[in-house]
Amino acid sequence: MGELFRSEEMTLAQLFLQSEAAYCCVSELGELGMVQFRDLNPDVNVFQRKFVNEVRRCEEMDRKLSDWISCNISVVLVSCLCSFVAGVISRERIPTFERMLWRVCRGNVFLRKAEIEDPLEDPTTGDQVHKSVFIIFFQGDQLKNRVKKICEGWVSHEKPFLLSLLGFVLNQTEDHRQRVLQAASKTMRVWFIKVRKMKAIYHTLNLCNIDVTQKCLIAEVWCPVSDLDSIQFALRRGTERSGSTVPSILNRMQTKQTPPTFNKTNKFTSGFQNIVDAYGIGSYREINPAPYTIITFPFLFAVMFGDMGHGLLMTCAALYLVVRESRLLAQKSDNEMFNMIFAGRYIILLMGIFSVYTGVIYNDCFSKSLNMFGSGWSVRPMFGPKGANWTSETLDGNPVLQLDPAVPGVFGGPYPLGIDPIWNIATNKLTFLNSFKMKMSVILGVIHMIFGVSLSLFNHLYFKKPLNIFLGFIPEIVFMASLFGYLVLLIFYKWTAYNAQTSKDAPSLLIHFINMCLFNYGDPTNKRLYEGQMAIQVLLVLIALACVPCMLIVKTMNPTSVSSRSHLLRVRTPVLTLFFLSLQFNFGDVAVHQAIHTIEYCLGCISNTASYLRLWALSLAHAQLSEVLWSMVMHLGLSSRSGGGFFGLSIIFAFFAMLTVAILLVMEGLSAFLHALRLHWVEFQNKFYSGQGFKFVPFSFESILEGRFDE
Repeated sequence: MGELFRSEEMTLAQLFLQSEAAYCCVSELGELGMVQFRDLNPDVNVFQRKFVNEVRRCEEMDRKLSDWISCNISVVLVSCLCSFVAGVISRERIPTFERMLWRVCRGNVFLRKAEIEDPLEDPTTGDQVHKSVFIIFFQGDQLKNRVKKICEGWVSHEKPFLLSLLGFVLNQTEDHRQRVLQAASKTMRVWFIKVRKMKAIYHTLNLCNIDVTQKCLIAEVWCPVSDLDSIQFALRRGTERSGSTVPSILNRMQTKQTPPTFNKTNKFTSGFQNIVDAYGIGSYREINPAPYTIITFPFLFAVMFGDMGHGLLMTCAALYLVVRESRLLAQKSDNEMFNMIFAGRYIILLMGIFSVYTGVIYNDCFSKSLNMFGSGWSVRPMFGPKGANWTSETLDGNPVLQLDPAVPGVFGGPYPLGIDPIWNIATNKLTFLNSFKMKMSVILGVIHMIFGVSLSLFNHLYFKKPLNIFLGFIPEIVFMASLFGYLVLLIFYKWTAYNAQTSKDAPSLLIHFINMCLFNYGDPTNKRLYEGQMAIQVLLVLIALACVPCMLIVKTMNPTSVSSRSHLLRVRTPVLTLFFLSLQFNFGDVAVHQAIHTIEYCLGCISNTASYLRLWALSLAHAQLSEVLWSMVMHLGLSSRSGGGFFGLSIIFAFFAMLTVAILLVMEGLSAFLHALRLHWVEFQNKFYSGQGFKFVPFSFESILEGRFDE
């Protein structure tokens, strides 16, 4: 089996990083995202680690950047929400003028001044004098009167023309502020990324050990074996970036610890892998159900949701998300519901496509059948002269007429594709579909469960557990095949052995199966299906019963054989052998656990088979809801013959479309999704999937930064 069908092979590796190159090497590993660091300082307080100060500085910078964005802090200039007075004054008078303002206004004004480079002509004397321009900001009428009086006494005259100059300066300052803020906003995302990358790197360095020379950091990482070359190359890049001349070393370690489980995915398979992981992370290297779920999950959903029209609507909605996925990813919506639907876009796409297929098989489109090939039924009456046809008077005078199934139809055999459209108007339509879909559900369920049991064989082969094959897999598959596999064969046999003429004499398969398990063959009301049926069924039940003790002793035998191989080579005394075996495992606990597992499996075969009948129940419920919605809503608009019927039909169609989306697509779709999920988690995966592992969580900048920035 390839890596697609089971988790990646993992290894524990030791990294030796030079102190000056450690930062760059960890940065390259974060860009690669293929190593999971182990904490080598579990007993050291987080505040006592070497790089705690660097982490704190990064956190402080992160907080400042977040505050800057959240509060939209910018450079605030004093506007006119303040009053001001502007003018010019001789340079030598500025110190005295400033002290006077401070004393009179008690420090409640803001004075800014600037020297005028070119000398100005005094209007009174005509001399060239050096002056300075000033502006005073204040609030309130009281300060305004004080400032004006001081200016009138100290300054020869105010300069009203400076108001226009001040406006020009303020406008230039505002433009400069906007340019600075725009430039900062463009680099804000880069600053966030750099700060958070630095914080992640220093946090990872705190997981490492430092040797006694303080020149080397030692780290332990879990990593996929297939990516070792990429990791080595990343370490070389980090060493070259740092300028270090000593290369970093990666050394694979031998360990008995259970590695984490890592399943490589892409944008198509990630949704199905998430369905499996929601049940439980797979044990290391056991069979991964996700590749099979890609087909079985949307198919079982479609069996319950089979409708060409509804499936086409679902396909179009999912196709929109798939085609525009790049643009939608760039928008990074905060709507959790939309993000959940978008993450499962490929699942929804396959569910829609499969629903169209099963809708064709059911010949169901918005509760109506499509007359693609015409009907295969003949209109010849069931009773009456041979060859006689119904007249118009017969059709008008009888609301219900019965067709003869024994009369050959147009095709002379099964309908070419799907179900004959004549059943859409038949009064016994529900009875016919009940029988068909119930048997179909049993067939699909048994096949699905047998396939799940068959997958357990690959786990036993990979983990080299031959006893689990002979005392586990073989009894389980034989038990299920001898009872429920036989039931499926009876269904197919009954379909082929009886025709229209003999169908009235066909016995009930349910009664047959119950009598088979109870060894009750004296029931005269239920005829036998074939010659030698009693002997074959008794043999099958005995084989199934013989499989139970085999399953019961598999776990109790396995630890004994494993322990005996390791101790009997050294210990020859039987008493001491039993003593050492008791040290290895508790026989009673294992026996009780295996007994529970055996009972659960045997009873589960019955309950799980019955659980697949939800395929039948949900399919009929969906079809009936669709039919009720059509007859109660859409039929009203189509039956109108008045002049305003078109406008009424438009309103009714809008209402019909709204109810179709809300009830049949959303509610019924969610119901079918949850039932398909349960069938995979309980009825399918528990046959071979333990889900007792823990997930591989690599150090990756992509996962750290994902979804945390606004474009």
